[in-house]
Amino acid sequence: MAINLQKGQTIDLRKDERGDNVYDLSRITIGLGWDVRKQGGFFGKIFGGSGPEYDLDAIAFLLDKNGKVADMGKNCQTSSGKEIVLYKSDVVYFNSMRHPTGKIWLTGDNRTGAGEGDDEQIIVQLNQLDERYQKIVFVVSIYQGNQNRQHFGMVENAFIRAVDANGKEITKFSLSGDSGLHGMCSLTFAELYRHNGDWKFRATGEPHRTDNFIDVLASYTY
Repeated sequence: MAINLQKGQTIDLRKDERGDNVYDLSRITIGLGWDVRKQGGFFGKIFGGSGPEYDLDAIAFLLDKNGKVADMGKNCQTSSGKEIVLYKSDVVYFNSMRHPTGKIWLTGDNRTGAGEGDDEQIIVQLNQLDERYQKIVFVVSIYQGNQNRQHFGMVENAFIRAVDANGKEITKFSLSGDSGLHGMCSLTFAELYRHNGDWKFRATGEPHRTDNFIDVLASYTY
C-alpha cells in the first residue's frame, strides 16, 4: 500500500511501511496531476472551458552537496530565433526536457501506462544518478498565471506521487483543500534526497506568488 504523506513528512523510498525493501528504484516516475476549477461550478481537466487554458509546467532542479544547481547550462537560439536559457543544464524543464546525463527527463503530458492520471511526469533513474547530485527539487508553475489571473487557489486535486520501475505506487502527497494557495502561481511540491546511502522523499508543498520558475530557482544558485 502506498504511503499518503502530509506536508513536511519524509519517507525512505526503498522501504514500505513495515521497513521491507520492496521497491525497484532503477526507474522512478514522479507523477504530477491537477484538475482546474471551471466557472459555473464545473470541475474538469485543464483543457476546455472559458478563458485562457491553464498551462502548468513541471520542473526539476538537480542540486549538489551544497544544495545548489552547479551547471546552469547555456543560452542559445533556435533556427527560428527563439531564445532558450538553461539549455542542457541541471534544470529539467519544457525547453530542456532531458538532462545531459540521460538519467532524468520530462515526458510532458501523459495519461497512460504506469502514470495513469498524471498530467506531467518526470522519470528518474535513481540508481544510476551520479553521486554529485544529492537532491532533486520538483516545482510546478502556471505559465503566465499572473497575466491570465490564474493561481493554484483555482486548482483542485493537485498531487505528486512516486511510482517504482514495476509501476508500484510508493507514496502520494495531495494539496487538496490547502487554503494557502490563493494567489500563488508556483509550487515547490517535493524533493528527493540522498541520506546514508538511501533515497528519501519529502513532501514540501511550498507556494510562491511568482509564475516564473526562474524566480524559484534563484535560491538554489551560486
